[in-house]
Amino acid sequence: MLPRIAITCGEPAGIGPEISLLAAVNHRELADFVLLGDAAQLKTVASGLQLKETVQVIQSLQQFEMVEKNHQHIVVVDCPLAVPVTPGQTNPLNAPAVLQTLDLAIAAAMANEIDAIVTAPLQKSVINESGLHFTGHTEYLAEKTQTEHVVMMLAAGSEANSLRVALATTHLALKDVSAAITQNNLFKTIEIIHHDLQSRFGLTNPRILVTGLNPHAGEGGYLGREEIDVITPVITQAKERGWKVSGPYPADTLFQPKYLQQADCVLAMYHDQGLPVLKFSSFGQGVNITLGLPLIRTSVDHGTALDLAAQGLGRADFSSMTAAIKVAAQMAAHKAAH
Repeated sequence: MLPRIAITCGEPAGIGPEISLLAAVNHRELADFVLLGDAAQLKTVASGLQLKETVQVIQSLQQFEMVEKNHQHIVVVDCPLAVPVTPGQTNPLNAPAVLQTLDLAIAAAMANEIDAIVTAPLQKSVINESGLHFTGHTEYLAEKTQTEHVVMMLAAGSEANSLRVALATTHLALKDVSAAITQNNLFKTIEIIHHDLQSRFGLTNPRILVTGLNPHAGEGGYLGREEIDVITPVITQAKERGWKVSGPYPADTLFQPKYLQQADCVLAMYHDQGLPVLKFSSFGQGVNITLGLPLIRTSVDHGTALDLAAQGLGRADFSSMTAAIKVAAQMAAHKAAH
């Protein structure tokens, strides 16, 4: 049986609806798909892309299981927008409908009505302009599933040997990073990475390389003591569990083949320490993965591309959405086997 994957179409004024449709219709061999978005808009986009498939609207994800699978149909749960969309121009009035797609997908995943969620990009600023607080998908999923600790990990594609970079902190101001890296938080992050690499990626004894926080990993305390006081004790604790965790390594020299070939995941201390390397090597092909959740969620490695959407249909590259779907399907299979 194919996994059941829900795709939330993201910011309606961006490329999300287009890449969601294209990935779903071009990769039916990977999963049974259901899209969550404004059905009228998705019909318009499908027509503009000259897709031969027609949009089949259902009222809830509970009905998805009963829908007869037909490759001529694109199954959509309708989440109507408040106002019509102008490509490239966001509107705060549509923010509640955008978040509704996430809420419905989360509820369905928690009820085992779907096997995974793949998310198209959102525009954080416009959601906050609407009066709804929104930091990002990662934090929203954690809150809605009442998960105390989650980990953001990006993979450079869907291949088993792809570079994976996880983050000890996510969307946080640089001045706040050091205080957020405590022994408890860092150990919990490593524990989640180790567990999910085993249960959702099929790695028996995953190898995790940990960066330092400071230049040269602190230079023996001369450039900072976080490595001595926090990171090294946590790595020692992880090793005592029998886990293959090593470091801390200077981040500026760690990302070399001779080191990465010995790793299943690199744990970086903050967002812009690890992700520029990964995105340089794979932008447009990468996958954003949230670890630690009671559900499977993957996403694209790029934003809403409002400027591209404003130029019209047919210009967006859906490679990252394809990779996100592949990883979600792989994770669902490993979870079932585990």
